Amino acid sequence: MPKILLVEDNEMNRDMLSRRLKRKEYEVVIAKDGGEGVEMAHHEHPDLILMDMSLPVKDGWTATKEIKGADDTKHIPVIALTAHAMSGDREQALAAGCDDYDTKPIELQRLLDKIKKLLPAPPQPPSNT
Repeated sequence: MPKILLVEDNEMNRDMLSRRLKRKEYEVVIAKDGGEGVEMAHHEHPDLILMDMSLPVKDGWTATKEIKGADDTKHIPVIALTAHAMSGDREQALAAGCDDYDTKPIELQRLLDKIKKLLPAPPQPPSNT
């Protein structure tokens, strides 16, 4: 079961998205601010990170730069989540090291498609030929 680290300070968003992801067979671990998100990336070794950009302690841009700058976490795909759909926000998120970008409110199927695209393919059982 792939593990997703959800870094989100809004309790309602956290609750709603984590429940929906768990129903889709993802293990979800949660961080409530950017500092906690960086720590959990190192300790939990998630397969993917959903990073809100407007966070207390450390914003999502700073947290992503730290995660992508560390040898043990730089390989983890990060999807930026933001309510700011301003021109240049996508480019700023990608420049910070995010692998993709999505806007709030979350459209679940669109986000799931992005998650599937970035997660490594599950190992295939050996064929008996």
